[in-house]
Amino acid sequence: MPDPCPCGSKRDYDACCGRFHSGEGVPETAEELMRSRYSAYVRREMDYLEETLWPAKRRHFDKQAAERWATESAWVGLSVLKSEAGGKDDARGTVLFIARFFAGGDMHEHRELSLFRKKSGRWYYVEGLPES
Repeated sequence: MPDPCPCGSKRDYDACCGRFHSGEGVPETAEELMRSRYSAYVRREMDYLEETLWPAKRRHFDKQAAERWATESAWVGLSVLKSEAGGKDDARGTVLFIARFFAGGDMHEHRELSLFRKKSGRWYYVEGLPES
């Protein structure tokens, strides 16, 4: 039975973000990492969210709060508005996206310009940046 990936790629979850969540592959671009992190919220893959966070930022990650937010939200969809750099040969990149979800009976949009950095061949989420 088809299991579409929550990231919006129109691919099967196991062939898309599922392979990253299971450890069978690693995202090759910043956008792939961002999409896989969105899917991790939808699928409640909290360990993956922590592992793909920039190492210096992990001590501030509240896994229980993230899981509570992910569980209390009904995820509707992801729109990638813009990606800059973040390719296979880059060391950093940014992705502007909107994640839509229902929480507390209301529709919400989380819009963020995310900064990603590569370390030892792996991409990590660093932080949200102000939009210019």
